[in-house]
Parts: sequence; structure tokens; C-alpha cells
Amino acid sequence: MNDVCTAGPGAEALARATAEAAKAEAAELLAAVGAVRRVARRAVRGSAEAGALPPARSELLRLAARRPGIGVAEAAQELRLAPNSVSTMVSQLAADGLLNRGRAEADGRSVQLTVTDAGAARVDQWRDIRAELAGRALDRLSPADRRAIRAAVPALRRLAEQMEEL
Repeated sequence: MNDVCTAGPGAEALARATAEAAKAEAAELLAAVGAVRRVARRAVRGSAEAGALPPARSELLRLAARRPGIGVAEAAQELRLAPNSVSTMVSQLAADGLLNRGRAEADGRSVQLTVTDAGAARVDQWRDIRAELAGRALDRLSPADRRAIRAAVPALRRLAEQMEEL
């Protein structure tokens, strides 16, 4: 039996309060991360030469760049989108010359996605714009804030892994 059930009402209230505090902390963290992502996305959109795409399409293009040969179904699962939505985005990215659809050797019915040279250049350009913006912003922070952010990166990666498992 778990300790909360056997410890009585005081322990249950403490467990609820702890869960609520964790939820509030998570909401604050996600809001901050979301704000950073929005500012970075706006920087890419604001760059005349960057060729910004809608967020879901840019995520799909970045995923295909990270995982050449990924299939549509696997990409849909990874992005938590419906396969038909990903299929539509694949068609749009292919029409834009950013993504190639090839047939899998083992199963000619499956599609393997790879980025074109133009797609890879676009992904690199987006990364560079975001990194340059973040680098300039980090330079303006105090050394203590920079250390705190640098120290938080491994924990944020572990948080993402834990969230992925849920």
C-alpha cells in the first residue's frame, strides 16, 4: 500500500499541495519556454531571407533533417499529428522543393523523407538566426543568469525525456 493512503488526511493534503505546486511550477516553466520559442520564431519570420514556414511544417522539415529516411507515419507519431496532416505537409514541402519523398527499398509502399539541399540550407539558416538572437540576448544577461541557464540545460533535456515517456 502506498504511504499516502495509510498516513491519513494530513498526508493526503500535503500530497495534493505538493502536486499543485509542481503543476504551477510546470506551467510557469512551459510559459517561459514558450515565450523563448515565440520570440525565436518571430525572428525567423522577420528575416526577409529566411523563408519562414508555418510552425508545423518547419517542425516536420527539421525532423526530416535530423532523421533522414523517416517515414510519414513515424513522423506523425513523433510530432503528435494525424498521419493525413503530415502527408499533406509532406506534399507542400515537396512542392516547395524542400523535401524529397522516396520509396523504401524493403517496402515500396512506404515513403522515406529526406531534405533537399535547399531544405537543409533553410533549416541551417533558421538555426543560425535563432542561435544568433539567443547568443546576443545571453550576452546581455548577468553572469549568474547565464550560469543558471547553462546549468539548467541538462535538466531540461531530462524533463523532455520524462515527458516523452508519459
